[in-house]
Amino acid sequence: MAHCTKCGAQMEDNAQFCPACGASVNGGAQAPAQAAPQVQPWDHTAEFDKQDISDNKVLAMLGYIMGWLGIVLQLLASNNSPYVRFHMRQALKFLVVNTLMGIVAVVLMFTFIVPIAAAIMYVVFEVIAIICFFQVCQGKAVEPAIIRSLGFLK
Repeated sequence: MAHCTKCGAQMEDNAQFCPACGASVNGGAQAPAQAAPQVQPWDHTAEFDKQDISDNKVLAMLGYIMGWLGIVLQLLASNNSPYVRFHMRQALKFLVVNTLMGIVAVVLMFTFIVPIAAAIMYVVFEVIAIICFFQVCQGKAVEPAIIRSLGFLK
């Protein structure tokens, strides 16, 4: 067994860095530091107070599970909570997209393919809304997939 020249710890003979202090066997350089986990630009969880999240989870869920009624309830009962307002905006984006898809499906009903595609997309958006609901249960504030990429909803 070899010993580190910097701290004296035992290490494997073929080790390139000391497991105790991270010094290089070939010199005094430190082992490369672990990269910090990257926060995604659509994850806004760190922007909110933990107490606000804890106090307002149920209100934040309403928009995803109750649609327009949930958004109205969020407006009335939110107590100006930034966390609830964030989720209210996300739920409103879902409703705007679903309404636009419904209008397009009705206008282009004669094509048969557009209403079928709209129905499939409606199911996809409902699954994403369910995912958002569970993210609220975990105390997260993440912009929903697909919705975050729609530029007209920024």
